[in-house]
Amino acid sequence: MFKRIALFLATNLAVLALLSIVMAVLQNVFGIQLGNNGALLLMATMFGFGGSMISLMLSKWMAKRGTGAYVIEQPRNESEQWLVTTVRRQAEAAGIKMPEVAIYDAPEINAFATGPSRNNSLVAVSTGLLRAMSREEAEAVLAHEVSHVANGDMVTMALIQGVLNTFVIVLARVVGRVIDSYISGNREGGPGIGYYVIVFVLDMVFGLFASMIAMWFSRYREFRADAGGASLAGRDKMIAALQRLSQTYGASTLPKQVAAFGISGAVGHGLSKLLMSHPPLEQRIEALRNVSPMQSAQGRVVSR
Repeated sequence: MFKRIALFLATNLAVLALLSIVMAVLQNVFGIQLGNNGALLLMATMFGFGGSMISLMLSKWMAKRGTGAYVIEQPRNESEQWLVTTVRRQAEAAGIKMPEVAIYDAPEINAFATGPSRNNSLVAVSTGLLRAMSREEAEAVLAHEVSHVANGDMVTMALIQGVLNTFVIVLARVVGRVIDSYISGNREGGPGIGYYVIVFVLDMVFGLFASMIAMWFSRYREFRADAGGASLAGRDKMIAALQRLSQTYGASTLPKQVAAFGISGAVGHGLSKLLMSHPPLEQRIEALRNVSPMQSAQGRVVSR
């Protein structure tokens, strides 16, 4: 938990430092007054959405590089042929274009989906999953990941993160301006050093709350992907896959940019649960058990 918070704070400090430099250059070199709310909103939107959209566009390339995934172009054996055939069948049922299918070398049981759109995506499974899971369990995991793609979760998460980033940048600077003018009594001149210190702190505080909101949505979409997986592969298979994960779960080695789209995520305790991308496996299993087989069979992954 402390390493996660330290990484979060370090990331925010780096982003804030870059933002401050760019704002200073725009203000002092180009004469753009970012005290103006319109200019501030424009800059916040560029920074808020820019990073998340670039990450989305590069998501497949980053995932392949980060995991060393091998994309199956021509199946080399029966196992690879089964993976491609299963994903193709599920993609057709979900109404999306066939994703790229890949395998990455990792001991844990895991899989992920990523890509910039529903029709330009990647589904990858670990070698640990292929060794430890039955075909029926693996089929349910693939259906879960295909459901992420069909539900447009990658795009939605990027948009939500962009909105939250923009909100944090604007609110921190507006509130910082008010606090700085109240403390210093300087309501006419430009901001002093106190303003930048205040904005530093507010960026981190508001950013922490924004991360909690993003992770709440991430946990919600896991329940949706489980329901979609049950619709595509069968409820019993999806429950069996989650039970297998709960019996063998270990620390994930997925890189940060795709960790939220893995089949399972880190387990949190206390307040750290608010920063977890996945709900506990027992909650996901219980949610599926509360869905009748008829509802599961008739469930829709996404509106086509």
